[in-house]
Amino acid sequence: MKNKATKSLRLTRFLLGTLTSALLLTQASISLADVAPITTQGNKLLFGGQPGSISGNSLFWSNNGWGGEKYYNAATVSWLKSDWNSKLVRAAMGVEDGGGYLEDPAGNKAKVRRVVDAAIANDMYVIIDWHSHKAENYRGQAVEFFREMAQTYGKNNHVIYEVYNEPLNVSWSGTIKPYAEAVIDAIRAVDPDNLIIVGTPNWSQDVDQAANNPITGRGNIAYTLHFYSNGHRQWLRDKASYALSRGIPLFVTEWGSVEPSGNGNVDANETWAWVDFMKANGISNANWSINDKAEGASALTSGASGNGGWAKNQLTASGALAKDITYSWPALAGGSGGSGGTGGTGGTGNCVETGLNTLIQAEDYCQMSGIQTENTSDAGGGKNVGWIDLNDWVTYSTNVPSAGSYKISYRVASKTETGHIQLESAGGTQTYGTLQFAPTGDWQSWTTVSHTVTLPAGKQTIGIKALSGGWNINWIKIEATGSNSSSSSSSSSGGGSLTQVAVQQAESYSYMSGIQTESTSDAGGGQNVGWIDSGDWLSYVNTPINIPSTGTYEIEYRVASQSAGGSLNLEEAGGVVHGTINFPATGGWQTWASVKHRVTLTAGSHKFGLKANSSGFNINWFKISKVN
Repeated sequence: MKNKATKSLRLTRFLLGTLTSALLLTQASISLADVAPITTQGNKLLFGGQPGSISGNSLFWSNNGWGGEKYYNAATVSWLKSDWNSKLVRAAMGVEDGGGYLEDPAGNKAKVRRVVDAAIANDMYVIIDWHSHKAENYRGQAVEFFREMAQTYGKNNHVIYEVYNEPLNVSWSGTIKPYAEAVIDAIRAVDPDNLIIVGTPNWSQDVDQAANNPITGRGNIAYTLHFYSNGHRQWLRDKASYALSRGIPLFVTEWGSVEPSGNGNVDANETWAWVDFMKANGISNANWSINDKAEGASALTSGASGNGGWAKNQLTASGALAKDITYSWPALAGGSGGSGGTGGTGGTGNCVETGLNTLIQAEDYCQMSGIQTENTSDAGGGKNVGWIDLNDWVTYSTNVPSAGSYKISYRVASKTETGHIQLESAGGTQTYGTLQFAPTGDWQSWTTVSHTVTLPAGKQTIGIKALSGGWNINWIKIEATGSNSSSSSSSSSGGGSLTQVAVQQAESYSYMSGIQTESTSDAGGGQNVGWIDSGDWLSYVNTPINIPSTGTYEIEYRVASQSAGGSLNLEEAGGVVHGTINFPATGGWQTWASVKHRVTLTAGSHKFGLKANSSGFNINWFKISKVN
């Protein structure tokens, strides 16, 4: 492994530089533990005077007995900061509905304060949200509440006031605007400068109405835009574009990847279109919601802890996508790290988006933890990523045209250590595959290694996680290998002939959780496994499979899905994930297709397991073949 003393020396220099900066900032009366003030300039938000945007999470309604209140605590906020890379949290305080502020003002204020205090302690921005659909009926209570919040938190740059969550179909000029002006005046009498966000008509969609008659004479105001991707599409982005063209800043204080009702399937493509739109226009945002309610918009599965610490299988499909987006959101200007930096525990880089057949330069990461960069002697020059230790990671932005099988190549070097790479979605919500490679003999002796994985379609942020230390990486390349759906054969779209090792009937499990079996119409008859939900699993510990030699193996699964598609892990039963495969819908519960990916397996006896990362598919069997 590369000399740890060298890394320590660099870290020492980094810390000394940080301490020097801290002293200078202290002299300027700016706290390093603080966040930059937010101001508006035309249709932009400025953070410390620089254009930018932030991404994070909205909590569910605070109302007593509604279920989401258990997440109103410091542990949840801290987990969102550390595990999701969230820069923002929203305390959605219910007002007129049962268990809300009007019924229990002290209890709901206490929940809000816990979230605000935790956000400040974690150097996060926090929205204090008057979560109402009829706020104009409770103007007096709103004025009193926000005056108290401003008196308590007005000196903290972290705090943002959202004075009206989602007005219904009421007049902007005659109802919403005069209400907002009264509440804004109460806040400004105490707090002259923190950002205030005002809701807009029709569930905060008609931002064009606010743009035609904006609030004047009162500074640092933004306007609320809400969207749910599986329903709110280009027509709503057109409204937002019009509002921006009129010079008002927008803030998406609530968004979801499902239907506007909060239920339905995730529309990933439309969600990424919204992400692109928000990034291009500097629009900050919070995903709805951190809760375990049984609805599509909930980020968590039922029973997820109220104190963070959520495992991958405790994220819903919408939660996993939200984490991916939030985790990889571009950092504000002035963040640590960078493509030419010498390291630290974490930071941001150039984040250059690439497509197929284009080299992803390792130093052009979006986010990183633990690594450093250095000049490389490899062909093409530039820099490589090095000083890699166990569990270090980097993320990259890419655009995959369609779901399917892809060859992933890595340009690597290692003096003495065997390298072990895990390719995953940013934040680790899905593992696509792992790869091991032998030492190359020197830190700058380069070789190219590759494996085949299945990737979902669309713009996404992928991550490379180090499952071992002591190696360098110069670039990554993604290349199409053909469809991931085919029939069984003696060769593979990934290249190389195949030698079949074993076929495992899905219903012949040793242990299971959550599934059921049924008769199948697939070739060969028998039964298939169905009624699969996210988090269900199958263990085959009583039928171990002998892998003849260490190397690359193709895993083929016989699957069917009416409309949702599927995602599953091949695991060592109860243990290590060997790889993840995602596949599209086949059009029916008994419309069968074979999907494949490649993984690296070690020689010897293996007790395999399958784990569902999503719901809505059946499986009949899986087959393991050695790639020759």
